Amino acid sequence: MKRTLLRFENLQQLVGADGLSVILMTDELRMRGLTVVCDQQMADQLQMRIENPKNCHHMLPEVLVSQLTLKYEMMVCGVFEGQYQVVLMDDIGNTSRIRMSDAVLLSIMSNIPLYIEENLMQRQCFPFDEKTQTQLAIPINTMDVKHLKSALEKAVDDENYELASHLRDEIKRRNERD
Repeated sequence: MKRTLLRFENLQQLVGADGLSVILMTDELRMRGLTVVCDQQMADQLQMRIENPKNCHHMLPEVLVSQLTLKYEMMVCGVFEGQYQVVLMDDIGNTSRIRMSDAVLLSIMSNIPLYIEENLMQRQCFPFDEKTQTQLAIPINTMDVKHLKSALEKAVDDENYELASHLRDEIKRRNERD
């Protein structure tokens, strides 16, 4: 299975969505980007470690990570119900599922590598350009239904009927599965 190593680029506040931020990840060559929406609590945790990681050295998560004796890696292997599916694996075969935003935080704290299956990266990524990273693409299949409905209302208000149609179809598709 081909895979791509993801690297953290930055964290940005999501305009028009109180309490939500966007995590920007890229491939190693910084040619392709991938976005992950996270809540305010996760954004605060990430921001704390980005701004001054030395202040976090004695915090419980960092202390626990420093005690790990096994080797770990994480793999983003799919999208389900608006969430990336991430598996945390150790070198003896144990696995656990975690949220994508938690995987990013764990990777920043511990240098545990975060990979994505290459086929998934190809479907979800956008061309990354350092100069235009203020305009990020968020794939609608990685948004929860609440935010899809909010985006649908905004698209209709803005008379962006093509986007509204895509959002409506995604909401309908998810409702049919329930």
